Amino acid sequence: MKKVIIGLAVFFLVLNAAHAGTRENCGCGLGSMVIGDQDGLLSQGTAGVINGCFGNQTFGITFGTLGCERATDLGKRNEKLDIFIAENMDNLAVDIASGQGETLGAMAELIEVSGEKRTKLFAALQNNFEKIYPSADVSHADVTEKIITIVEQI
Repeated sequence: MKKVIIGLAVFFLVLNAAHAGTRENCGCGLGSMVIGDQDGLLSQGTAGVINGCFGNQTFGITFGTLGCERATDLGKRNEKLDIFIAENMDNLAVDIASGQGETLGAMAELIEVSGEKRTKLFAALQNNFEKIYPSADVSHADVTEKIITIVEQI
């Protein structure tokens, strides 16, 4: 039984090493932190095995630890924002043009913009209205992308 476990560990190490080549291949996690800046096939394979065997990347990504970024919240927020904008294109355009309104407030709430930053966000959106809504037939995806860009600058 011991030989089988060792054989499997070596197999997965070699399998991961075959795909390794740069530091980015094994991502974040405990293995990446243990290996550090080493960039060889063996070290990257080892980092991948440690990350895979212990399931620590999932934990790291979920909680933003072990060198991982907590990107899931941003992704969910952007997806919700895209749906919100698709369903409220006209009302949002009116509110952005005026720099205030219920739909604009709901959008700010959805993307979790704090109260003190809302005034600045609303003014930035209003100042960039022509870029956000360049024509009457602009797609909600383009509007979402432009709004996200402005939000990230605030």
